[in-house]
Amino acid sequence: MEEKLSAVAKTLKPSPIQQLSLLAQSCNAVNLAEGFPDFPAPSHIKDAAVYAINSDFNQYRHVQGICDHVAKIIKYMHGLDVEPLTDIAICCGQSEAFAATTFALLDKGDEVVLFDPSYETYETCIKLAGGVPVYVPLDPPCWTLDADKLMKSLTVKTKAIVLNSPHNPTGKVFTKDELETVAGACHTRDLLAITDELEKISSFAHVWICILSTFVCSLSGWRVGWAVASACIASAIRNIHIKLTDSAPAPFQEAALTALRSPLEYFELLRRDYESRRDYTVKLLSGVGFQVQFKPEGSFFLFVELPENCVVSDVEFVEELIKQAGVVAVPGCGFFHRNLYVDKLFPADYSYQKRYIRFAFCKSDATLAAAAQKIGELVKSLGLLKLFHSDRKMQ
Repeated sequence: MEEKLSAVAKTLKPSPIQQLSLLAQSCNAVNLAEGFPDFPAPSHIKDAAVYAINSDFNQYRHVQGICDHVAKIIKYMHGLDVEPLTDIAICCGQSEAFAATTFALLDKGDEVVLFDPSYETYETCIKLAGGVPVYVPLDPPCWTLDADKLMKSLTVKTKAIVLNSPHNPTGKVFTKDELETVAGACHTRDLLAITDELEKISSFAHVWICILSTFVCSLSGWRVGWAVASACIASAIRNIHIKLTDSAPAPFQEAALTALRSPLEYFELLRRDYESRRDYTVKLLSGVGFQVQFKPEGSFFLFVELPENCVVSDVEFVEELIKQAGVVAVPGCGFFHRNLYVDKLFPADYSYQKRYIRFAFCKSDATLAAAAQKIGELVKSLGLLKLFHSDRKMQ
């Protein structure tokens, strides 16, 4: 029956990140692969969800309070006037918000610029909408945006630029100069800017669609997100969202509103908590031989490089890490994409794309300590991981 599938469906494969998470569950491994917190959600937010369930908020629902509060946050933080009744669409998490955005904006053949490495969902949504992803490689080790590469990647078919900041998988926060480069491209070429943001809202392009979600409150599985755009675009996103899923989960919308109303001190405490987990994981990985040349400035991930003398690839290393240490991470190669058009413009050595590993540090202290213990058991007398010099290549 495979011939009955659409052309796009035939190209899709199961998410390697979710597969690795399932593997972690099946073999009782420590899961540093998937970026979801495994510590308890804040009590006041859980209580709000329970109250909504007990109050029988069971049907399709639109919680306008979310839109009202998001508009107030945007005004307070950035001085932007957002009309909560028309400019915000509530969706089932970031993934649906992004999908609905691409379906609302793209026609067949429209090109969309993505900065590489890139989160896997973007490519799929763009292709499902009939668009064509064009990858502009960021320059390691600090994942810098080269303005010349961006401008030369633009064609008459380019319709949008996707900006993910803080960036998955690297944790990069784009600099003011880089944002101005993107803004300039959008302004001069009349392009849309689609921003996927976890903690902040950046206003820098003359046409802007911002996507946010409850992930920022450590509630990734509750699937409540929102897109902010001009009224015309927000209406189109909302209409497509309704055709796809009708509404985000009613009780969790109520809880999301409670989360948004949390005091600023809560978010500052959360930021410091993640910073501490990041620093702990940086110390752990650099201490056993990984090259940590870039400390993430946001997000929940470390994107670290294998040592120069490592004889195994990223995929082989992760396989051995699971087998020998019982710790799961993600091979970096799955986030990289080759674009023949850009490769011709900017020929380079892309062998580094098989040398990065992504670790999620949004985990409990117990989980991070267990990972440290398991990894530590594979450290040689010189303090480096045995896996860097695995005999796998000899087999």
